[in-house]
Amino acid sequence: MENTNAKRVLRHIRLRRRVSGNPERPRLSFFRSLHFIYAQVIDDSKGTTLLAGSTKDASFRAMNKLSSFKNKEAAKLLGEAIGKMIVNKGIKQIVFDRGGFEYHGVVKEFADAVRKEGVNF
Repeated sequence: MENTNAKRVLRHIRLRRRVSGNPERPRLSFFRSLHFIYAQVIDDSKGTTLLAGSTKDASFRAMNKLSSFKNKEAAKLLGEAIGKMIVNKGIKQIVFDRGGFEYHGVVKEFADAVRKEGVNF
């Protein structure tokens, strides 16, 4: 039986063939580890990270007294924070890279929170 993370990596490789960020529409990359959630906005044409955030950041943890930094509630709060940062940067549209994870649960909560802040994808 194959490792589930190896399957996720293969799905992510397949997804990245189609999804790429550019200056007009950067890529919002999502990653969920066993303990934290990470997100980056990336311009793939230049290979630069425009902004990033995670539930591991000290500022995020200080603002939000959560029992877990990897559940749906944490994903929703991180999505709102990332959404505000994207809007403040003047970006209206992005391409969502779910990192090979199923669009369900934590990923869906994160994406919905980003959309709620006014970012289109």
